Amino acid sequence: MTQTSLAIAASSAGVLMGLAPVLQIRQMLRERSSAQVSVGYFIVLLAGFLLWIAYGASLRNLALIVPNSVALLVTTTVITVAVRLRRRPTVARQDKADSAGRLRPGRAGGPVTGLPENAGE
Repeated sequence: MTQTSLAIAASSAGVLMGLAPVLQIRQMLRERSSAQVSVGYFIVLLAGFLLWIAYGASLRNLALIVPNSVALLVTTTVITVAVRLRRRPTVARQDKADSAGRLRPGRAGGPVTGLPENAGE
């Protein structure tokens, strides 16, 4: 009885811990940046969760399988969001790019001569 109660408590805590990176996902989406997130760290965690799931499956132990599966899904989401945000052009580059992502002439480098704001140069 005590062992079952501990398993339920540990599993519940594990699920909550597995959900904790959702806060990181929320911050990345709010800031539209994943520059402060170590993708390598989350890849190492992902490998660990896979090992714990495999170990739990070999024992047929749901107390190991369930929380690590939740953590695996959330960690995979963190990695996916981080990688997608890193592939997006930055705001500064979007200002200089047309709708197809190509830089527009005269906007990427220095000032363009002959325009009213550059008349005094």
